[in-house]
Amino acid sequence: ERMFSLALAHSDVCHPMMGLHPTSINDNPHWREELSEVEHYLNSPPQGIEFCAVGEIGLDYYWSQDFVAEQREAFITQCRWAAERDLPVAIHTRAAWDDMCEILESECERARRQGQRLRGVLHAYSEDASTYRRLKECGDWLFGIGGVVTYKKSIVAEAVAEMALEDIILETDCPYLTPVPYRGRRNESAYVGYVCQKIAQIKGLSDEEVARATTESARRMFLDK
Repeated sequence: ERMFSLALAHSDVCHPMMGLHPTSINDNPHWREELSEVEHYLNSPPQGIEFCAVGEIGLDYYWSQDFVAEQREAFITQCRWAAERDLPVAIHTRAAWDDMCEILESECERARRQGQRLRGVLHAYSEDASTYRRLKECGDWLFGIGGVVTYKKSIVAEAVAEMALEDIILETDCPYLTPVPYRGRRNESAYVGYVCQKIAQIKGLSDEEVARATTESARRMFLDK
């Protein structure tokens, strides 16, 4: 309800998503009921609310390996809901990249066979350039780059060097993954400029070029119909 109130009060800048996060499945005997609630809202959003994506959904094996089957079931189900509704997905992945790539390859192909499309953003992307290439081969994916790109010896920085600029969007992941020079403090949206600056440095572009391109990509994915 707080999310809906915020979206209604600031509809020009706040665009809500709806989904069940993988860590909300772990050790939760009611996760299927909560997943049904997600479906209900997707089918019948409150008056004035228009969801821009299904998310944040995904796989997270970092905290426990005991709920892999349940996470996979919920993730695949929500990917199919997104494809049926022609909505993008916002995907969380932690310690589960092999399974994530396998599922996305399979579900993208399934969607194509049915005349649908599965697309979206890999939120807080933390993998290397080879995983980026693999995902780009299977569908229309953007890669959310946040504060990790500013850290020393970051494999994300190496991946960004290979990424096409139009495949990147900027993000904060507030309150986590604070960029240098504020690493260790609570993250906030104002710090996204440091992410922009680092990407511009890596790619030999101006901050303005990166800001413009990443904004256009975010609008294309989430707002353009």
